Amino acid sequence: MDKMKLETPDLTMQNVEKIGALFPNCVTEAVGEDGKLKKAINFDLLKQMLSSDVVEGDERYEFTWVGKRAAIAEANKPIRKTLRPCPEESKDWDTTENLYIEGDNLEVLKLLQESYLGKVKMIYIDPPYNTGNDFIYADDFHRSQKDEEVEMGLFDEEENRLFRNTDTNGRFHSDWCSMIYSRLMLARNLLSEDGVIFISIDDNEQENLKRILSEVFGESNYLATIVRNTNSSKNQSLFVSVSHEYCVVYAKNVEVLKIKHADNKWSVPKNNINEYIAKVKQLQKEGLTPDEITEELKTLTKYPRFVDFTNYWYFDERGLYSKGDLGGVPNGNTQPLWNPITQSYDPVPPGGFRFPPERLSQLSKEGRIHFHIDGSLPRIKRYLSENLRQRPKSIMSDDQRPDSSMMQDFNTPFDNPKQLAFIKRIVGIVDSDSIVLDFFSGSATTAHAVMQLNAEDNGYRKFIMVQIPEPCDEQSEAFKAGYKNICEIGKERIRRAGEKIKAEHPQAAAGLDVGFRVLKLADSNMKDVYYAADAYEQKNLMDMVSNIKEDRTAQDLLFGCLLDWGLPLSLPYRSEALDGCTIHIYNEGDLIACFDKNIPESVVKAIAKRKPLRAVFRDAGFASSPEKINVFEIFKCYMPEDAEDITRRVRVI
Repeated sequence: MDKMKLETPDLTMQNVEKIGALFPNCVTEAVGEDGKLKKAINFDLLKQMLSSDVVEGDERYEFTWVGKRAAIAEANKPIRKTLRPCPEESKDWDTTENLYIEGDNLEVLKLLQESYLGKVKMIYIDPPYNTGNDFIYADDFHRSQKDEEVEMGLFDEEENRLFRNTDTNGRFHSDWCSMIYSRLMLARNLLSEDGVIFISIDDNEQENLKRILSEVFGESNYLATIVRNTNSSKNQSLFVSVSHEYCVVYAKNVEVLKIKHADNKWSVPKNNINEYIAKVKQLQKEGLTPDEITEELKTLTKYPRFVDFTNYWYFDERGLYSKGDLGGVPNGNTQPLWNPITQSYDPVPPGGFRFPPERLSQLSKEGRIHFHIDGSLPRIKRYLSENLRQRPKSIMSDDQRPDSSMMQDFNTPFDNPKQLAFIKRIVGIVDSDSIVLDFFSGSATTAHAVMQLNAEDNGYRKFIMVQIPEPCDEQSEAFKAGYKNICEIGKERIRRAGEKIKAEHPQAAAGLDVGFRVLKLADSNMKDVYYAADAYEQKNLMDMVSNIKEDRTAQDLLFGCLLDWGLPLSLPYRSEALDGCTIHIYNEGDLIACFDKNIPESVVKAIAKRKPLRAVFRDAGFASSPEKINVFEIFKCYMPEDAEDITRRVRVI
């Protein structure tokens, strides 16, 4: 019976196989680290295969830095890690489809490669900016702890790899580029073909980030760089006060995206629409005349945050409107239009009206034409209530000051959390049933935005948050409030934000998913002997009675199998008692597992009768090899239609 791998795929070897399928003559052999032969690529020959001319020399156009090759290698290396479920820190564990994962995001992204390959519609990340003060993730897993402490200058109490990338470091930009490059390589695999990635960044690395993204995703998949007005009045600079930051946007496959949105353009709510409408209502309450309100609105829309409402300065009983052109077409309707205010015909626009006489007359009767008394051309009324959304603009001017609601509403202090309005706007671009991933979760603004948006538009988006448990500074308000690390802040925010959203949207509360499953990165569930049995001597045999670590539960083992088999981690599951054993049924038969010892034949038969897509047992669950072999025969008996596939579908750990 085959054993489960319980380690992430070797992406390098997968790439070698893909190249070999296209260019078999470029595949050769090389000696691996274990001294054994393995497949390799003859790169000189491959380069020649891809060129009609003789390839000579090293000159080429490329973007590189110290450590780039190591970053690529690091992204492709398999790891022996797992995600341990933590129901006690979760909310609505049994029913939620949202995930909150604690751990180094590089390793977590590797673990998600099978379960979420091509399933994520949107990724938003706000990685640490390279300012010299932010913590950056280090990716050299081969140094000793002493080496780490000397090289990086910091190790937290849980031995997470963290360091400060100060500008006195000779590798200031290189370290940051290496950190983000490997993560983007893995993140791209998770995106669906119509998926998109949004990355917030500032001036220090914006140029480098765009080059990296063009290399990982392809230049043709670049969509835009959004400039976000932060409304900052900081004067820290000697020359120019920087009051913006960027959000770089790439597609997984822009051609697929073009086809998908050919008749369904991207749209987002106009910036700060609720605040603008509230301003209008306030002016009306103050008793201003319509003309006075119009003048106030003309002044208000000079501010960048209200620029989307330029020309929406007028209102009638239907509400706010702007004046649109009724002409501007060649060979239009040249019949004059009666002006009910001046009791005369208005002039005809050059080229004529864009609507026929009957349509113009109907619009006039409905009060949808703005007439003037000074002889100006009539204009059509375009109501704001009918134009609440627009194509996303490359300049966004919503308020980017720190979100005070973190303290006021949730009592979860966090320095400079991202503005909920911005995240909600970009999340609203993708399908309403999308999976949204943020692997620099921070204060979990993205999770909050997903829940808020679902409540407002009855969507069914799911989120996956990933965050390393970075310790809170002992002098910070968060630490004083009892939060030991950033993950504790993020989880508490999601809990409180979810309850607040349900209270504010009672009509949507019943079907709203405001829960999350907490999973924590950990070493493999298996002892070393599982991976290298030939390295053990006779004296170690007693320890080999069980190859599973003593502190691991059946739930730990189940989720380890889900990762190895590439099943989503958010589906429902249940347990049943059966002939003295416990069987675990995942998503009603996608996987059935039994991790007990001395599993009787009756239990194997009962599982086989259910015809699961996959089944897994504990290696130590059977007393002898013949008993394990008999498992296959039992499954073949009850699943004859799948007999040839049984060895793939039934495994042990």
